[in-house]
Amino acid sequence: MTTPEGRPGGKLLRGVHRTLTGLHPALESVLAALLGLLVGAVLMYIWGYDPWRAYWALLRGAYGGDYEIASSIARGVPLILTALTFSICLRAGMFNIGAEGQMYVGAAASICVAYFSAPHPWHLIVGILAAAVAGALWSLGPALLKLTRGVSEVISTIMFNWISRFLVFYLVAFVLVDPRQAQRTVRIPVSARFPVLVPGTDLSAAVYLAVAFALLVYVLLWHTAVGYEVRAAGLTPTAARYGGISIKRTMFLSFALGGVAAGLAGAATTMGLPPTYAIISGLPELMNLGFDGMAVAMVGRNHPIGILFAALFFGGLNAGGRVMQFYGSNPVPLEMVRVVMGAIVLAMAIPELVRLFPAMAKVGRELVQTVSRRRSATEEGA
Repeated sequence: MTTPEGRPGGKLLRGVHRTLTGLHPALESVLAALLGLLVGAVLMYIWGYDPWRAYWALLRGAYGGDYEIASSIARGVPLILTALTFSICLRAGMFNIGAEGQMYVGAAASICVAYFSAPHPWHLIVGILAAAVAGALWSLGPALLKLTRGVSEVISTIMFNWISRFLVFYLVAFVLVDPRQAQRTVRIPVSARFPVLVPGTDLSAAVYLAVAFALLVYVLLWHTAVGYEVRAAGLTPTAARYGGISIKRTMFLSFALGGVAAGLAGAATTMGLPPTYAIISGLPELMNLGFDGMAVAMVGRNHPIGILFAALFFGGLNAGGRVMQFYGSNPVPLEMVRVVMGAIVLAMAIPELVRLFPAMAKVGRELVQTVSRRRSATEEGA
C-alpha cells in the first residue's frame, strides 16, 4: 500500500503546506494592513480628502527615494529597541511598559561621555555601554518589587516612567545643561557619535546596533536553553516551575535584558541622530518612543525578526505622514494623518492582541485585586 508520503508529489505537497503554515502570520499581517488602509481611505473620503493621492504621498514620502528610505529606517531604529524591551518581557509572561523611562535614563547616561575625551571608537563604545547599564539598572527596580513584594509590573513601571521623566528633566536643566545654550544638554563629541551612513540624512550606524541586538535576542530566546526557559515560563508558569525552571530567574533576566534594549534606544537617539547629538529641554526627540515600541512589538508579533520589519513600516508611516500634510492642492491635515495611521496600526495589531487577550485579562484581574486589597487595608486602618 502506498502511503500519502510515498505518493508522487507528496514531498511537494508537504513543502507547500509547511510554507503556507509558516507564512500564516505574515499573511494575517498583510490582510490586516489592507483592512487598515481601507478604513483610513474611507475616513479620508468621508471628510472630503482624496485617499488615493494621500496614500501616494505617504508612499513617496516613505520609500520614494534614497533620502526617504534612509529617513524611514532612521526613524525605526529606536523603535526596534523599545519594541524588544516589551516583547522580551512578554515572552516571559510580563507586561513591561517601562521602556519609556529606561530609555530616558539611558539617553542621559550616554550624554555623560561628553565630559571626557577618548579616541574613536572607544569613546562610542563607552557611551553605548553606559546607556545599556543605566537602562538595565533602572529596570531592576520594578523587577525587585515584582520578585520580593509581588507588586504588579504594570503599576511599578508606570511609576518608574514618571520618576525617570522628571529626573531627566532635572538633569537636562541643571546638571548636563550646555552653558552656552540652556535649552539643551552638552553635545556628544564627534569621537562618540555613530557615523552617518548616508550623507545629508539622519541615518547613522546606530541601525547596525539595533539589528545586531534584535538578532542576538532571537538567538538567545529561540536557540539557547536560557531562552527556552524564558519562553516556557511565559507560556505556562506552573508547568515550567514543576519542570525545575526558576521563574524568578527568568523574570529577572527578561527585565534586565529589556532594560539594556531600552538604554540602547536612548544611546541610538542621542549619539546617532544628527544634527543635534544632545537632549533638548522637554525631551521632544525621546518622548513616546517607548510607548510606540509597544505598538511595533504588537505588529511584529513580538518576534525579533517581525519587529525589524514592523519598525521599518512604522518609520515609513512617520516619514510619509509628514508628506501627506503638504502634498497636492488638498493636503491632509495632521490630525487626519494621525487618525489614518492609528487605524492602520490598530488593524495590524488586532491579530496579536487577540492572541494575548487571556494574558491581558489576567493582568487586569491582578490589578483589580491589588486595588481592592489596598482599599480594604485603608478602610480597616481608618
